[in-house]
Amino acid sequence: MVALFKALQVILALSLLILIHEAGHFFWARLFKIRVDKFFLFFDVGGKKLFSTKMAWFQKLFPKSAAWETEYGIGWLPLGGYCKIAGMIDESMDKEFLSHEPQPYEFRSKPAWQRLFVMSGGVLNNFILAILLFSLILGIWGSNYIPATHPIYVGELGTELGFRSGDRILAFDGKPSKDFFSLQADLVRRQTSKATVLRGADTLDIYIDHSVFGRVLNEAGLFNLAVPFVVDTVMAGSPNAELRRGDTVISAGGFETPYVQDVQAVLRQNLGGTVPVTILRGADTLSVPLQVDSAGMVQVYLKGVDYEHRSYSFLSSIPAGAVMAWDNVTGYLRDLRLVATPSTGAYKSVGSFIAIGQIFPSVWDWHQFLMIMALLSIMLGVVNLLPIPGLDGGHIVFCIYEMISGRKPSDKFMIVMQMIGFVLLMGLMLLAFGNDFARLFGNL
Repeated sequence: MVALFKALQVILALSLLILIHEAGHFFWARLFKIRVDKFFLFFDVGGKKLFSTKMAWFQKLFPKSAAWETEYGIGWLPLGGYCKIAGMIDESMDKEFLSHEPQPYEFRSKPAWQRLFVMSGGVLNNFILAILLFSLILGIWGSNYIPATHPIYVGELGTELGFRSGDRILAFDGKPSKDFFSLQADLVRRQTSKATVLRGADTLDIYIDHSVFGRVLNEAGLFNLAVPFVVDTVMAGSPNAELRRGDTVISAGGFETPYVQDVQAVLRQNLGGTVPVTILRGADTLSVPLQVDSAGMVQVYLKGVDYEHRSYSFLSSIPAGAVMAWDNVTGYLRDLRLVATPSTGAYKSVGSFIAIGQIFPSVWDWHQFLMIMALLSIMLGVVNLLPIPGLDGGHIVFCIYEMISGRKPSDKFMIVMQMIGFVLLMGLMLLAFGNDFARLFGNL
């Protein structure tokens, strides 16, 4: 049931993003009086459609639709969508229009600067949508974050890299991070060579071997929050009713346990038993036996981490949303650079719809849904800017080349480029699905 709910969220989010992206192409095409033959959500491969304004029943209900130049519809293959513009060589590889002279309403008849706007419209819409969504999120909920200098808790890989639990990360290559939960991404995105940390009262540098970036990308929670085991509330009926609010566990089972993770490790080794612990209560140090249930719990609520909150007015949320969008654009560009560098192993993290579905919550949450929508809009926009034939970026490059050189690429050249782009995109899609299936079956 959870998988189905997540799948529905993926379909809804991607459908909205595709429609908004294609609407960008549609808007500029119509502005420059270019005919748009088809506007489809999903692909109608083989002419099969779930819905079309050309269907007899629809035209019977809406007789005026028979005169519409554009066919609007929904295809059966949910791998995207498209806006078929008259007189343009695109992924459909429809070359029929080449058999007649260019018409005034065709894409190929328009000057390069107009074609540039038409091809940039989808990406522009993606970035505008991201800014609007980030601004909406900041205006309604504000921003909650934990400073990047909060103490870290590390596992085996973090220790191997040279970090220690309790370290405070001050900077990567001299540049500080903003948010604790961006630390792992920043470490790789910046291709960090030196991390500066505060360890106790000492400031020291940790040098990073770039060959580990692939492992870092695939490590869940390289930097976790280092938080002391401090009791907030004792649950009703808890067998550990002698604990009080503010009690801090400093050792368990004879081991020093400065952080929650250390205490949990001892509790897991004593399921259904009793663990002697030392607690700090005010200025007093006490020894207390803790009863551990079969799940490794002691039935108390712990004091959480204090987030820093910032509220935004309607006016201040807009520039803040733009900055947030820009930060994500630059971050995603760095991610793509890593993917294009095989030695980092970042290509193994590329995912398809399956990976996207895993980031959606299992219950409806407007804040998370809008945030994921904004991030996916950034991803869709950046990917479409790649100078690959078949993507918007490829068409944009050809338009810019024509504007600079004054020479328009031939139709034959454009057809060959589209075929090359198709092969590249199919390869990328196979990589994404292959990685997802490898992760799925690897976890079975």
